[in-house]
Amino acid sequence: MQFRSMEVLDYDAMISLWRDCDGVSLRDADSIDGIERYLKRNPGFSFVAIVDDSLVGTIMAGHDARRGYIQHLAVANRMRNTGVAAKLLERSLAALKAEGIFKSHVHVLGDNAPGRRFWENRGWMQRAEIVMYSYINGDSKNT
Repeated sequence: MQFRSMEVLDYDAMISLWRDCDGVSLRDADSIDGIERYLKRNPGFSFVAIVDDSLVGTIMAGHDARRGYIQHLAVANRMRNTGVAAKLLERSLAALKAEGIFKSHVHVLGDNAPGRRFWENRGWMQRAEIVMYSYINGDSKNT
């Protein structure tokens, strides 16, 4: 298995993987332009896992200069429970730490029980005291 930085050239393979993964919600922001902007704004924090020239895992990460944010940690069904997700997470957290970012957040859909277990098993704490609000500043309802 090989790990490398995520590139916009990985887009088609990433979208295919994300569509096949339960618990990954895709939005307009996941367009090729949106992913390209994200990667340019947050270079060196997002990674892919490759096996036999096939993309089998992704993690997107970035920061706002204070906190890190993890998104789209996804692993192909055939590679689940082999440590791929943990290794991708380790790489992103190490890159964030090297940048001086010591606290990170992740959003997990409430009905994504396997995802919630993954994060809890790694010591991530659910924050019941925080309520998230969203606002769409545009015409699309799926941004």
